[in-house]
Amino acid sequence: MTEDSPAAKPAPDDHLLKAQLVRKIEALLKERGLKQVQAAKLFGVKQPDVSKLLHGDFRQFSLERLMRFLVALGQDVEIVVKPHDESTKSATLSIA
Repeated sequence: MTEDSPAAKPAPDDHLLKAQLVRKIEALLKERGLKQVQAAKLFGVKQPDVSKLLHGDFRQFSLERLMRFLVALGQDVEIVVKPHDESTKSATLSIA
């Protein structure tokens, strides 16, 4: 099994980033009073997929797709690449 194969486990950083994006998606849905059926229509997926997403089963969704969901919710998504701050141990991935 290669790193790129679909059956490969996601890197811990990827899983954490996805969880942070899902948390933002969930907060926006609550803030707007959107039901899962409405969110599914907005995202172009089926309601059971939204249910899985909101219940922590988001393996089927790529980081890119989760970012597209945020855009569908009227959010600007910005990826910033900058030099590593030498005062920390290693370079990081984060969501603000």
